[in-house]
Amino acid sequence: MPITKGAKKALRVADRKRVFNLRRKDKMKQAIKTIKLKATPEALALAYQAIDKAAKRGVIKKNNAARKKSRLARLLVNLVK
Repeated sequence: MPITKGAKKALRVADRKRVFNLRRKDKMKQAIKTIKLKATPEALALAYQAIDKAAKRGVIKKNNAARKKSRLARLLVNLVK
């Protein structure tokens, strides 16, 4: 447990940010699942948006976002064929 005043505040801030990060990550995962269920360009656009936002906020790294987007695009092409 934190002892100093600054450490207590840091813990509160970290807990608050954790909630936002988990929410972003869940939204991203849901968007990816949606593409696997119904392969539409609209679903791909929503997934791209969720992935980009997660990368922008630091929930996932930039290269991880690029890899996810690349694989989703490839998946969509294969599902449409």
